[in-house]
Amino acid sequence: MLLADLGADVIKVEQPGTGDDTRAWGPPYAQGEATYFLSVNRNKRSLTLDLRDPADHARAVELVRRADVLVENFRPGTMARHGLGPDRAEALNPRLVYCSITGFGSGEGAGLPGYDLLVQAVGGLMSVTGPAPGEPVKTGVALVDVLTGLHAAVGVLAALREREATGRGQLVELNLLSTLLSGLVNQSAGYTLAGAVPGILGNRHPSVAPYEVFTAADRPLVVAVGNDRQFAALCRGVGAPELAADPRFATNADRVAHVGALARELTARLERRTAAEWFAVLTLLGVPCGPVNDLAGAFALADSLGLRPRAPLPGPDGRPLELVANPIGLSRTPPRYHLPPPRLGEHTAELTAWLDAPYDRHAPHDQDAPTAPTDPYDKDPEDRP
Repeated sequence: MLLADLGADVIKVEQPGTGDDTRAWGPPYAQGEATYFLSVNRNKRSLTLDLRDPADHARAVELVRRADVLVENFRPGTMARHGLGPDRAEALNPRLVYCSITGFGSGEGAGLPGYDLLVQAVGGLMSVTGPAPGEPVKTGVALVDVLTGLHAAVGVLAALREREATGRGQLVELNLLSTLLSGLVNQSAGYTLAGAVPGILGNRHPSVAPYEVFTAADRPLVVAVGNDRQFAALCRGVGAPELAADPRFATNADRVAHVGALARELTARLERRTAAEWFAVLTLLGVPCGPVNDLAGAFALADSLGLRPRAPLPGPDGRPLELVANPIGLSRTPPRYHLPPPRLGEHTAELTAWLDAPYDRHAPHDQDAPTAPTDPYDKDPEDRP
């Protein structure tokens, strides 16, 4: 979807009758579709193919011949069994960028199923996430899936850029476990560099303080102090400037060493006012802080800041669907929103006709491809939602 937002013509190949598993991952639903599916499938066209059917298999082969990029996330070996593995695809189309996403790689972990929750568990994320030691908790969203998709997009773009110089595509491989280990950044580096095995700290940071959730008079409040200057400002703001000079809290290392005592001192003061009041007072002093919002509050904040977090598109029944905007800002070629998430097989007829028609490999690449609807904001990007 990210590549489609940035201009790619994406054809989503699905199994007839059932399609993408996330079509059934509800509730909640919007206009009869699972919002899980709707969240990641705009700007795509749905083509249903049964790879066991000779005619459909031939169309899949032809699609590989014509494509710039192929993305698949079957278990290792599945595409090869259908005659569409990386080696065969390269023979069909030497310029193809072939992106393969697995749970645990194509070697010893090839037979393991890759689901986000499973990888959060075995990959160590849950060992550092939770309210207290011995109480591991998953993140509230499929974070490993999302990180892997982001890395896949970066890898594809790098391969396309290299192809401009060499004329040849290449294999781009991602797996969920490696992505998570990389995404654990300071926590995983603490282990590889110093042998430190981190544990669950609740909402505290292992290396920075005060950097956690506190209790205000009405609801939780986050304070995220990153340096001594901000800490001194925080102390002034809560009416306790003497804390900045306390030897227990003078430096970040001191504060981390005495994080419990520091939390007690700050909580005693922060409990006296509401989260909104502290947000107003401390932000003016340059202290990073804010209330713990629900999603309604988060979107309200983004709206109030003029960030335009929504991407409206017509839904299956014609009413608007408010999807979440792509966060990438580009001055000349901003993300486009021109196709709603497709109904299963919605574009099969037009795409099948295109794939069945004669194709001149030496003609311009888009010689006879069925064109997706144009972006209604191309003429005036300022009107873009």
